[in-house]
Amino acid sequence: MCQLESTKCIFLFCLGISIIMCSVIYLRTKMPAEEKTLHPTSCRQFASECRPFLPERVEWCQSNHQVGRYILNSHLQCSEMIRDLHFITRPLSQDEETYPLAFIVTVHKDLELFVRMLRGIYMPQNVYCIHIDAKAPQEYKVAIRRLVECFHNVFLSSRSETVTYAGFSRLQADLNCMKDLVKSKINWRKVVNLCGQDFPVMSNLELVQYMQSKEWRDKNMTPGVKQPESMRYRTQSHYHENVVLNIAQRMLGQKKAPPPHNLQIYFGTAYYALTRAFVDFVLDSPKAQDLLEWSKDTFSPDEHYWVTLNHIKEAPGSHADGGWEGAIRAIKWGDQEGTKHDGCRGHYVRNICIFGLKDLPWIINRNDMFANKFESNSYPEALDCLEQWHRNKVLKQATVPIEASWLLAKQVTSRNILSYNSTAGA
Repeated sequence: MCQLESTKCIFLFCLGISIIMCSVIYLRTKMPAEEKTLHPTSCRQFASECRPFLPERVEWCQSNHQVGRYILNSHLQCSEMIRDLHFITRPLSQDEETYPLAFIVTVHKDLELFVRMLRGIYMPQNVYCIHIDAKAPQEYKVAIRRLVECFHNVFLSSRSETVTYAGFSRLQADLNCMKDLVKSKINWRKVVNLCGQDFPVMSNLELVQYMQSKEWRDKNMTPGVKQPESMRYRTQSHYHENVVLNIAQRMLGQKKAPPPHNLQIYFGTAYYALTRAFVDFVLDSPKAQDLLEWSKDTFSPDEHYWVTLNHIKEAPGSHADGGWEGAIRAIKWGDQEGTKHDGCRGHYVRNICIFGLKDLPWIINRNDMFANKFESNSYPEALDCLEQWHRNKVLKQATVPIEASWLLAKQVTSRNILSYNSTAGA
């Protein structure tokens, strides 16, 4: 009997020790990752070339962080994530609150750039539809879904396309979001579309003021002109989307029939700012639907569809006599080097400049709505600097008290840079 009791005691003792050890191991594996992400013990200074864009002659420092790892931390509450990633949580002016905007954002890569772009354009009175490319990595989709769930006014598109370069799927992705946005309870006034490599230059207040200006108050913004001869190959031949090669390819055979309703085809940018009434027209008008069907086997139809519809006189907010007007994007095209700009300080991809740090003066001086394109890994200093410049401008224009969590970086002295502590997100 004594031996049995002794064995029982030893068993219970060992069981207790095992539970304690397992708990310690669990906490040691979980806690350091959170602490390292949430409370980095060091920060990085802005590049010296960025100093002309910072408001004062002091050292500026932003915390080291890994956005993807931070968002995927299953123990985080949404309130913590919104605070630590420095999202603005209140309308900053009456003008902005009474003129909510809608945004369509199509993404497929570069999670950090997406998060930083979203917090750059985010305001609680607006509404945001995020379209994730169906072929994007699963972890990428999970991270964006995790972030989106924390906001009442940000949602994923109800239908996801496998997007190919210059294919109809890119246009369809925007239309999917439009169908979702018209159901939104937020009474948005105009919709703007973005891709995952854009970054804002105008503040939200400046966007509202620009869209309510005399020139654009009741107008759609779709820069473009009558289709030039050099671009007619795009709509005269049949194309199909090669999902394997991720590109639209020309099909051999008959040429396409002329566009429906004797429409004059225009060529322009794939990016726009559209009135809500025009979106209704796009979704409901037989003429718009016929043009859409005709465009399904064309090359890069998003570069003719919006601008062509906007030149139909009966379309709400149409700009029938318009040309390239509208400060939609700051883009450095390779074939415009020496005429429209002084060269790319980063590198070209498909004839478009991936901006480097020394491209920022050109971007800021133009003050278009957005700039395209950026890569967070190629030239991180360019994104750091533009983001800080943009947030400084946004907060300077605010008519409400500034909350500490809205600040992206801290002013520090040289002696305390190494000891600086901050929450995640720069």
